[in-house]
Amino acid sequence: MTTPSVARSRVGRTGAQKRVEALHLAPARDQISALHQGTISSRDLVEQYLQHIAKANPALNAVVTIDAEGARAAADRADRHLAETGKPIGPLHGLPMTLKDALEVAGVRTTCGSPDLKDHVPDQDADAVALLRAAGAVILGKTNVPTMCADLQTSNPIFGKTKNPYNASKTAGGSSGGPAVSVASGFSPLEVGSDLAGSLRLPAAYCGVFALRTSRGASPIVPTRGHIPRLPGWATSSDMITLGPIARTADDLDLLLDVLAQPAPADRAGWKIDLPAPAKKQISQYRVGIWSDDAYCRVDADTRALMDRIAQLVRKTGARIDDTTRPVDFKASDLLFTQLMYATASATASEEAFAADVAAADKVPADDPSALYLRSRTMRHHEWLVSDEKRQQYRAAWAAYFNEHDILITPATPTAAVDDQTNVPAPQREIRVDGQPRGYYEQTSWLNLSSPVGLPSVVLPAGTTESGLPLSVQIIGPHLADRTVIAAAKHLTQLLGNPATPPRFAV
Repeated sequence: MTTPSVARSRVGRTGAQKRVEALHLAPARDQISALHQGTISSRDLVEQYLQHIAKANPALNAVVTIDAEGARAAADRADRHLAETGKPIGPLHGLPMTLKDALEVAGVRTTCGSPDLKDHVPDQDADAVALLRAAGAVILGKTNVPTMCADLQTSNPIFGKTKNPYNASKTAGGSSGGPAVSVASGFSPLEVGSDLAGSLRLPAAYCGVFALRTSRGASPIVPTRGHIPRLPGWATSSDMITLGPIARTADDLDLLLDVLAQPAPADRAGWKIDLPAPAKKQISQYRVGIWSDDAYCRVDADTRALMDRIAQLVRKTGARIDDTTRPVDFKASDLLFTQLMYATASATASEEAFAADVAAADKVPADDPSALYLRSRTMRHHEWLVSDEKRQQYRAAWAAYFNEHDILITPATPTAAVDDQTNVPAPQREIRVDGQPRGYYEQTSWLNLSSPVGLPSVVLPAGTTESGLPLSVQIIGPHLADRTVIAAAKHLTQLLGNPATPPRFAV
């Protein structure tokens, strides 16, 4: 890997030149249009990104590995292809991107923040990365994650901490903290995050960008092989994890979804994914559920005010609003999710570590704080089958709810970005909701309403606190209605009059 070089400075630039030189801050669709039209070459755009990363990334530590030589070579190939054929390679022709350091990229160090993988250089792309390359994307480098993607904030022993771009004392979220900061800061127009327990959407909410947790039934709609923490070389992945796009606009979520929504390679000969169009054309036509707060996971005053504002705006359009019906019991759903999450996360434990967990689970009292973790992590197959049956029943309950509603709008998080607690032992961590201490993992409780049943959900920036931190909401839709939740995010963004823009430090 090499460090980025700084592009030559230009004297006497015209307004058009200045716009081209700031193209890295434009929506991805605008960048692709400029690349297709020849307004800028892929190589020049790569140099813009490398220059910007070199200048702004040291203060944030979002991009942790740069493959400048590989990116320049790929950009040159894209430029030659366009010059020789007059046609783009694909929908992402020549577009530079960073990628989460949990996705294997051939020839580029991929560590997942683990010292055990600090020298791991894959010889094969993750399936999703292969789709990006086939679409013409140029891989700039890798973005930071917590060790083995196992925290709600982003820090690891190899690369250190990634800072929230709005306030360095606040967390960027995890595990896709590096990717969210990269997109928010103009280091990349798009990213691919992963989400088992809010790992994609929590950082997006805290960093003021858009993110989509894609649908997942028996199989995901975005292939997940090559995602760590399933260990390098594993052919399988978690039965709960999804990959999805991060972007600065909802429209750009659509762009990347079109590239990523593909069957796994082994299935492509027999079937394809054809996601349905949005359910409605106008927000006024939507049947909208709103779940603004809940005793199980209280939100703060800023978030309640935001949800009230959204309800008023949507109601004024003439949309049908239902703010009383609930698809599931929040507490019971969250318990089931937690059990299934602990169970699937046990797959990569060593034989010795798992045996120790089994022994501990057999002895732990039911009221011990560690009982849920140990007993879920070591559940017998019979117990997992019973839990999976509960999951299918919840899927049926959600499907019944969406027979009467097109979308459900909820808070994304109880509060705006919380204090970074990297140096606080995990058992002592907490968050504050209107000054009251709450459990650390309640940060993702609202996000995980959709997680156990694999429903698509999009997080979008919808306001700010008095101190300028982003506030976000979540839109959940029925299974495979990924385009509906993106369309609803576009409509809601227009109503709010608050389009997502790169924060002040990115210019």
